[in-house]
Amino acid sequence: MSFVTDDTQPELKVMADMVRRGVWALPVVAAASAAIWGVDGLVGSVYGWALVAINFFVAARLIAWAAPVSPALLLGAVMFGYLARLALLFVAVWPVRHAEWISVQSLCATMLITHLGLLVWEVRYVSISLAHPGLKPRQTTKS
Repeated sequence: MSFVTDDTQPELKVMADMVRRGVWALPVVAAASAAIWGVDGLVGSVYGWALVAINFFVAARLIAWAAPVSPALLLGAVMFGYLARLALLFVAVWPVRHAEWISVQSLCATMLITHLGLLVWEVRYVSISLAHPGLKPRQTTKS
């Protein structure tokens, strides 16, 4: 399943690549959380990872929507979108903060580590070039 609609939206490609890499990292983070906090940690870790993936998806969609319209709309969408996404994360965590079936420490640790980890990891794969916006072109090997 692809979230990317065409080649003119590099932010969606980057988001899809980050989420794909996050799927590979999820078992490691979930196992570590389960080892530290038990089943509650596992649930918190998976919930936190899902919130991070949704956060990246909403951010990329917002940028993809605003970028073609105008630079001013893009800047406003990024700034106010960030505040709105923080509020949505707060709203998603607030109801489960005292739940018996989830470890809030695991949830918060996963959200922090996954957000920062995926962003740092993705830096290796992003092209900062107008010739190839978004992801770096893959190297082809000649046989």
